[in-house]
Amino acid sequence: MTEKNSFFTESVEAIASQLHTDPLSGLTSEEAQRRLAQNGPNEIQEGEQTTLWQKFIDQFKDAMIVILLISAALSILLEGIHGLVDASIILVVVLLNAILGVLQETKAEDAIASLKDMSSPKAHVIRDGESVIIDSRQIVVGDVVVLEAGDVVPADLRLTNVHSLKIEEAALTGESVPVEKNLEKVNSDASLGDRRNMAFSSTNVTYGRGQGIVVATAMSTEVGHIATMIQNSEEKITPLKANMNQLTKFLTWAIVVIAAIIFFIGLFTGLYSWIEMLLVAISIAVAALPEGLPAISTIILALGTQKMADRNALVRKLPAVETLGGTEVICSDKTGTLTQNKMTIEKIFYNGHFHEASEEVDFSEPLFQVMLLDNDSTLTADLTLTGDPTETAMIQLAIDKGYDVKGLREGTPRLGEIPFDSERKMSTTVHQNKNASSFGNSPYVILTKGAPDVLINNCTSYFENGEIHPMTEDYRQMLLDQNDQMARQALRVLAMAFKPLEATEDHYTTERHEHQLVYAGMVGEIDPERPEVKDAIATAKSAGIRTVMITGDHQITAAAIAERLGIIDQDNIETGVTTGAYLDTISDEQLENEVEQYSVYARVAPEHKVRIVKAWQSAKHNKVVAMTGDGVNDAPSLKQADIGVGMGITGTEVSKGASDMVLADDNFATIVTAVKEGRKVFSNIQKAVQYLLSANLGEVMTLFVATIMGWQILEPIHILWINLVTDTFPAIALGVEDAEADVMEHLPRGRKTSILSGGLLPALFYQGIYEGGITLFVYWFSHYYMNFSNSDAEAIAFLTLSFIQLAHAYNSRSVHKSLFSSNPFANKWLNYATIISSLLLLITVFLPGLNAAFGTIHLVGDPEAFTMWAIILLASLSIILYVEIVKFFLRKSGYADKVENHRS
Repeated sequence: MTEKNSFFTESVEAIASQLHTDPLSGLTSEEAQRRLAQNGPNEIQEGEQTTLWQKFIDQFKDAMIVILLISAALSILLEGIHGLVDASIILVVVLLNAILGVLQETKAEDAIASLKDMSSPKAHVIRDGESVIIDSRQIVVGDVVVLEAGDVVPADLRLTNVHSLKIEEAALTGESVPVEKNLEKVNSDASLGDRRNMAFSSTNVTYGRGQGIVVATAMSTEVGHIATMIQNSEEKITPLKANMNQLTKFLTWAIVVIAAIIFFIGLFTGLYSWIEMLLVAISIAVAALPEGLPAISTIILALGTQKMADRNALVRKLPAVETLGGTEVICSDKTGTLTQNKMTIEKIFYNGHFHEASEEVDFSEPLFQVMLLDNDSTLTADLTLTGDPTETAMIQLAIDKGYDVKGLREGTPRLGEIPFDSERKMSTTVHQNKNASSFGNSPYVILTKGAPDVLINNCTSYFENGEIHPMTEDYRQMLLDQNDQMARQALRVLAMAFKPLEATEDHYTTERHEHQLVYAGMVGEIDPERPEVKDAIATAKSAGIRTVMITGDHQITAAAIAERLGIIDQDNIETGVTTGAYLDTISDEQLENEVEQYSVYARVAPEHKVRIVKAWQSAKHNKVVAMTGDGVNDAPSLKQADIGVGMGITGTEVSKGASDMVLADDNFATIVTAVKEGRKVFSNIQKAVQYLLSANLGEVMTLFVATIMGWQILEPIHILWINLVTDTFPAIALGVEDAEADVMEHLPRGRKTSILSGGLLPALFYQGIYEGGITLFVYWFSHYYMNFSNSDAEAIAFLTLSFIQLAHAYNSRSVHKSLFSSNPFANKWLNYATIISSLLLLITVFLPGLNAAFGTIHLVGDPEAFTMWAIILLASLSIILYVEIVKFFLRKSGYADKVENHRS
């Protein structure tokens, strides 16, 4: 449950007394200086920053990296010059991994720095009874601040005076239109967006003027509260990192067990001394480590970032590439993310009927004339609009339909006005009436727009089909019913009216000029959903991903948009929607119990968003959560989520700084594309793991059995060359595999899934054991059956193990699908990698001097060379037939579908 300050619940007098200030004359200069010295400047404080060197050192804290470094040290101690080469390769891999990690990582302080940039550099305050302009850093609690249109609010204020004051708070509260401010006290359970008597730091004054007492500065403001939440957010362990940690533990224990078994078997058989056996066991353990895996996974992630960038998803933190692929819940802000963050006219009611905004309309109708003339929007020569979003939407409709708005305004000049205020809920302008067909023959006309329930009651007649009729109670009730119907659709409704005027006056008042009006019609506006979002949400749903709307907007508006987007349906509007006010009444534990019930959260504060994300991430649900947003109020939850997705166009720099990924096109559908890319990245890392670990298992099994049998089957140089040549290039090539056709038909991987899941672990064993088994068989067949020399049999075994791994790279393109279900050679990079690796292997055979070092000299020009090559190639290619047969039975048995977690 959250705590709030209570300034919005108290009277101005009580606050002035509490803060020892005067609402009219403000503080004295001496008192202001004393408070500044006591409390510090009015600025956002940055947390402790991490240096580049610290970030580099942090890259070496990963368990796999530590094991690799130990492996490098052991290689040097045990294998001399060969070990030095091996250790050098490991160190290069580790350094590459660290450099890529530092280059990709983005500082969390970026978000805090952006918050500081949002503050106003100067502020207009009253001190010693005089109006002065000061640096906003010098503002203190108790200062009286003057606000005018265009100002950035410099601190949190309790308003003491307002004149048609409107403040744009979308970035802070999610409210899609500027908020009309007043001085009325508010209940203690009011959400941030409902505190109409407050002005918040870093928001923008769009209309009118006002004055207020500073009640909070610096980190005590609502923006400061957000900064604190960002700084205090815990560093997330991504699902991929958790999976890699699990894999590291698995490999560590497996290698230790294998080394121990080899050591004791060697002692038991008496083939070696305990010193020799210890060296053999440690050598096999070192050979078992997939030293290229950290770098290869980093490279695959980096390639994924490039792919995502091509699709307008800019990744700021490397693991985010894969994290989005495991997402189970997408918590999305509404304003600017699911919607367009601009008011648009959707429905029009005039002449007794509803009309869609897309229909052709007659702009000579009084409704449209009022709409365009009683309007303070500014229209430039290039048709750029500035002003209140509600009013600019009216002008935009006319521009889109090719109507000459500037011509209308020039031909119907404004002579006077009664500005809008929140008490009357109306605005009125007076014009010269040159267009007699619209408003009758009077030389002047009064035009009024406002809240329908107020304006309709001020009308004594109505305009319909070119005629003015007396207003009846039945017709009035019909209009109010139509207003309610639009309001239930989350439309912001404004009514239009006019009144002919025979002569101009020097002064216009609401009592004389806003009564006995002629009703002209109504328009319904909304911040419309983005056109592509509905299909994107449906695609996410089909992929097992739940979309949850979290917004600072009103409950009715949020529910209506959510229903239109398919987030909720008519049957669960009552049960699937809740508010921030309700969240304030329940504990975190109760929220965890109820979080699955709600798909829409309205009128929420930043801390509510964090609580919702945490509830989904709790042990009870353990979901991988993505959070999208564009406002300052979204920043803490963007940091808390497993992956924060900011908006590149409409997003604030604060939200971008707190995000792991930024959508360059602000297109929610891009998230679904990124999910597919993320799933592909994880799948490709699995393919690389399958390839590397099955190859290492084959090598370990070969050495293990050979040690027991007393065979000298592979020299250290053979193992080193195999790991160097056959591991890296094919594994990287597998990282750029295209997504499999059914990648979005699987349920989300989530947090519980291991990198060895999906049938990968059994595949490692049956494939790795075959690689080792066929290598041992080839050695036995060549040496004991064909009577080749031990050195020749050893060379045949070396090349067989090398080429069988390259052939197996093609099997690794899918865990269960047949290699021949599509073009086996579709991955051109795998083809290139296989050719390069094959050439590097063949130079050990055909390059004079090198073939002597590798013992492969008899494979060139020897009378039995053809037989030797036939054995190598047949044994190497046999793995494709073997794996195809096993995959066939796994698919037929239903095991493949079960472990791959296909959506039922």
